[in-house]
Amino acid sequence: MTTDRPRHEDPPLSLLSPESRAGQLFADFVAEEAAQVPLPGRATAGRFTALAELGRRDLSLARLAEGHLDAVAIMHELEHALPAPDERWGVWAARPPGPGVTARRTEQGWRLTGLKPYCSGARSCTHALVTADAEDGYRLFAVALGHPGVSPVAGTWPAVGMRGSDTLDVAFEDVAARTVGDPEGYLRRPGFLHGGIGVAACWLGGAQAVSAALYSRVATDGANDHAAAHLGTVDLLLHTAKTMVQEAGDAIDADPLDERGEASLRGLRVRALVEKVCTEVMEHVGRATGAGPLCHDERHAQAVADLTVYVRQHHAESNLAELGRLVARESTKEAR
Repeated sequence: MTTDRPRHEDPPLSLLSPESRAGQLFADFVAEEAAQVPLPGRATAGRFTALAELGRRDLSLARLAEGHLDAVAIMHELEHALPAPDERWGVWAARPPGPGVTARRTEQGWRLTGLKPYCSGARSCTHALVTADAEDGYRLFAVALGHPGVSPVAGTWPAVGMRGSDTLDVAFEDVAARTVGDPEGYLRRPGFLHGGIGVAACWLGGAQAVSAALYSRVATDGANDHAAAHLGTVDLLLHTAKTMVQEAGDAIDADPLDERGEASLRGLRVRALVEKVCTEVMEHVGRATGAGPLCHDERHAQAVADLTVYVRQHHAESNLAELGRLVARESTKEAR
């Protein structure tokens, strides 16, 4: 005799917390879409288009997906075994002031100890590439996050913006790890500079999502010259940024190993432009639409909050100063 039991069904995404919702979207992306995204140097413009589309859909999803895709690219470039199909990876490489994570070599292999901040996907990734200071330099390690010494620190991301990215501090206590590449290899590889443009592509998608409220406003109230003028400016900004990101992708394909030495200047220019576009798009959309979408359109309000936080991965005047110094050196070379 059998008894029919009610079939368990997962709750709809709309009822989940932001972290759980983005985590489920991330798992679906890795299972269904990630393998189709080209590696840098192979149809890179298409890679950037995919990242921008993720940003339009959900910036927290884009942050998690970009980390996984970046991890795959890093392991490919550093000739390390690629992730298994059911693994979700992050790249945890933040290095703010403080003690950070240290690595020591033991008879059983490498072990990591310390606190790593800004770990996106702290509870939704299965593995991560983690940077740490070792005796022989700054190294990158592959870590299985199921290790009992890995502990996400609750409450370390109280912000509303990018809440869904599940970006927490993570404590490591004698955690087993495998080296990926040589000391400093993570930073020296050309892909480090290429990857920064991938992050900017996510920002661009976020700006496109923010602009949707203004496109809709003008489409339904075309006689409003004030809103139409702001939309014209926004469209120009977005088109310019999209064109520059796509051209950067083509340039990477033409020189994937950066033999011409142009990747640093290219990356700084693209990221600076996209950051400026994102900032100005949010300003124009807000001035054109007022408080209405921010107060009554949950998707728009979340997109603005997320983009405000995410775009701060660009270090503002610090990165502009770096760009200025590099441009000055290049101009000096050309004058000789």
